[in-house]
Amino acid sequence: MGRVTVRRPVLKLSPELERRRPDALAAEEPLELRVGGTPLAVTMRTPGQDVELAHGFLLTEGVIGGADDVLSARYCAGTGPDGQNTYNVLDVQLGRHIPPPDTGVERNFYTTSSCGVCGKAALDAVKLRTRYSPAGDGCRVPMRVLSELPGRLRRAQRVFDATGGLHGAGLFTASGELLAVREDVGRHNAVDKVLGWALLAGRVPLAGCVLLVSGRASFELVQKAAMAGIPVLAAVSAPSSLAAELAEEQGMTLVGFLRGESMNVYTGAERVLREVPAAARR
Repeated sequence: MGRVTVRRPVLKLSPELERRRPDALAAEEPLELRVGGTPLAVTMRTPGQDVELAHGFLLTEGVIGGADDVLSARYCAGTGPDGQNTYNVLDVQLGRHIPPPDTGVERNFYTTSSCGVCGKAALDAVKLRTRYSPAGDGCRVPMRVLSELPGRLRRAQRVFDATGGLHGAGLFTASGELLAVREDVGRHNAVDKVLGWALLAGRVPLAGCVLLVSGRASFELVQKAAMAGIPVLAAVSAPSSLAAELAEEQGMTLVGFLRGESMNVYTGAERVLREVPAAARR
């Protein structure tokens, strides 16, 4: 299996000193995803939880809706230059009742670790329809609970502690219980890994759950959350305009700039339980 971190020498410079020492870097390697032996996508990811990544990707692309839709997910042997297994090619076999992915899902060129929708055949193919609409989810999340989630996510990011170079995605209940955390060099990969875990655990649709991401809330992350039936997506940074538009369209709650006790609620404010005096509201 690939390494999650890689040690490399570094020259550390400051006004007071100059010294060489080893440094831990977050590993980044390509993963080619095949379905039934046919190449579907290539993404740059941090090795680990590749089966979860594949399940989450196929879920959020609308190819599958449950773990039973996948017969097997196996690494392809002999993909290295000398015939050794690089663990960088994963082939998924779908059940006979599942149609193969259409051309709107196929990635026409390499997907970087920061982009989840590059290579779509057309923009219309990006707005996928979810079978698990979060619009009717009546869960409520106290502001106090939301404010505690970034700290909980950060404390669970073990590889980030070693490298400082990974995105994190955490799945929580509306009461703040941590269900799963995944890290990756790619924001969308971290989310796919979390959602793949949930799919394999039989938890999809994720009613009454909060998905927290360590960076910004982009369009593709809102889409992925909607495809899994998640009613609340929170981010420590800003959302994009298209992310807010899609969240409103899907009936999701979108929270940005979740830092300390403050936050911006862009859509679905009815799910956030305020705990401030009425006179203090603006």
